[in-house]
Amino acid sequence: MPIRIPVYQPDLSGNERAYVEECLNSNWISSKGKFVAAFEQGFAKYIGVAFAAAVCNGTTALHLALLALGLGEGDEVIVPALTYIAPANAVTYTGARPVFVDSRREDWQMDPADIVRKLTPRTRAIMAVHLYGHPCEMDEILEIARRHGLFVIEDAAEAIGSKYHGRHVGGFGDISVFSFYGNKTITTGEGGMVVTQDPTLYDRAKHLKGQGLAAHREYWHDVVGYNYRMTNICAAIGLAQLERCDETLRRKRRLAELFGKYLAGVPVKIHRESPNVTHSYWMISILVPSLRDRDPLREALARSGIETRPVFFPVHTMPMYSSRFQRHPVAEDIGWRGINLPSWPGLKESDVEEICAIIAGYFGKTH
Repeated sequence: MPIRIPVYQPDLSGNERAYVEECLNSNWISSKGKFVAAFEQGFAKYIGVAFAAAVCNGTTALHLALLALGLGEGDEVIVPALTYIAPANAVTYTGARPVFVDSRREDWQMDPADIVRKLTPRTRAIMAVHLYGHPCEMDEILEIARRHGLFVIEDAAEAIGSKYHGRHVGGFGDISVFSFYGNKTITTGEGGMVVTQDPTLYDRAKHLKGQGLAAHREYWHDVVGYNYRMTNICAAIGLAQLERCDETLRRKRRLAELFGKYLAGVPVKIHRESPNVTHSYWMISILVPSLRDRDPLREALARSGIETRPVFFPVHTMPMYSSRFQRHPVAEDIGWRGINLPSWPGLKESDVEEICAIIAGYFGKTH
């Protein structure tokens, strides 16, 4: 059946068209133009950090953050097993090795106790991934890093608007990244941002993202750099999205409340926020009682034109990272039982009610 209710779609009903037309009319369509700087400055202010550098996607933002810290061959970086593939791949790009840790059952985030167990003399950094918009336990992670002299990189790709003890995530680590892919809370189509409070790290990231171009000599490149710049058109879309970010976050929180209301009494567990954090609900996710339920439930929803996604498969089970056999039981359990439900802010209450009725009906017939 054709998809009637997608798992995500962007809301482009603000100033996106007007700002893009301004780019076209001015002929500033590549990485120069006023919208890049305006988006960087607006985003830094929104998150509460000193510096922001716009890049072409979230994965390049991760790579750039790792390079700015000087991580490379022989180093180890702690990453969660339950995450999208990009954090592990970005570490691998640098020649460093990702070391996987398990998740906490209560919030699905990386387990600080397992971080401590996985530390070695080669550990140089912890990459804290705020999975699905729920913040990691940053106080414990920062204390581990302080005690062992480690860098902290926040992967907030999925977590714009998420807060830990009232502060936006992305402002706790040495350097942090965000993604603006088409299914993110705010989008530029493709895009990302590197943010930091440290002027030296900012200068390094900015230098590397622009082909290593020297600051005071035309066409002179003094390091091997990368073409990771964001276009003015993408930044124009991003600035328009940022203007409405708080409204989008309110609508997504309301969506999560509606799913909670209509799934009350149904034998699934919604990924909810822990005390002292603000979950931005990038994705509204559930755990079904058994692995045997996940695919049949997704198929039942698909028959009604409702798109869903599985929760990320744990990265340590992927072929390129599985040569060393590992067990991360909590991450594996969530990865096998989790489903992402439609989570875009324009979803109507009647759509949520329909989705939840199908889920309840599935369990009514099978349990």
